[in-house]
Amino acid sequence: MSERIATVASRSGLHARPAAIFTEAAQNTGVEVTIGRKGEPEEDAMDAASILSLMALGAAQGEVLVLRAEGVGAEEALDTLAKVIETDHDAA
Repeated sequence: MSERIATVASRSGLHARPAAIFTEAAQNTGVEVTIGRKGEPEEDAMDAASILSLMALGAAQGEVLVLRAEGVGAEEALDTLAKVIETDHDAA
């Protein structure tokens, strides 16, 4: 299983617009990806393609998250999704 660590850059955290951008990107990867907080058990990770899961996660700006995936395309998917998290989508 591959994983990436990413820090939330958006000022509003992964809420509303940033969450929608992230979940759309996760759905477009074609790979099953999970997301969770760094330091939490892997079994607590949530479906990264689910807007409801992402909103429930409630990740704030500066929070460190772990993305995990496996299979063909996992590395590329994780690279793409880490970049989405590390972009401030609230910037004017």
